[in-house]
Amino acid sequence: MSNENKSIHEFDFDLICEYFSALDRQGPGSPEATLKALSFIDNLTNDSRIADLGCGTGGQTMTLAQHAPGQFTGMDIFPKFIDIFNQNAKRYELSQRVKGIVGSMDQLPFAEEEFDLIWSEGAIYNIGFERGLNEWRKYIKAGGFIAVTEASWFTDSRPNEIEKFWMDAYPEIDTIPNKLAQLQKAGYVPIASFVLPENCWTENFYDKQVYAQEIFLDKHSGNTMAEELVANERREAMLYSKYKQYYGYVFYVGKKL
Repeated sequence: MSNENKSIHEFDFDLICEYFSALDRQGPGSPEATLKALSFIDNLTNDSRIADLGCGTGGQTMTLAQHAPGQFTGMDIFPKFIDIFNQNAKRYELSQRVKGIVGSMDQLPFAEEEFDLIWSEGAIYNIGFERGLNEWRKYIKAGGFIAVTEASWFTDSRPNEIEKFWMDAYPEIDTIPNKLAQLQKAGYVPIASFVLPENCWTENFYDKQVYAQEIFLDKHSGNTMAEELVANERREAMLYSKYKQYYGYVFYVGKKL
């Protein structure tokens, strides 16, 4: 893979964590999109168990917990994210129902059929959409739900530049109909799918990074890896601006059979 198309996973873990912990969200999204997806999920009660996998610092988790009953477990591989997550739960007076733990989404420390809902915004790509749907299914109760956002093509063909970028970054990107077919094949009834609005990428993610990047670069002046990380994020923002009609995040909601 060329430096031009570096994956975020090629950068130092500590630098990634420091960079993204300065943001309210570690990926594109919005409270409105989170609540829209939540509106398709029924039968949650005070006894319901909800897991947010790859939760980051918990921006979407806090939104969920403020609008839905149940006990919430957020899990992320970065301890610093979980520290901030639990601070946020305390700040929003949600600590009695919301707890963050450190863990990897490919080795879940949960019991089978423990959850009424598994949530994951902008994170399932870490193990792959199909793998996540299949491996996480056993942790969901019969009749329970899964709700994830996933990078998806909006068209059957696209310019070479953005095709190459995504094939390098995440070869599992696919069209919405193909993603829905994968959801159904994994043993879920597709309940809903919708495209995240443009502001989820611009105002809520890329624009928020501009000031944080200056602080980050000033702190790590002369650090080539830090400079490449920022350059990588800036290029992603440029590509989105140029090719946003061809791809984006899509919320997929499924019900376990």
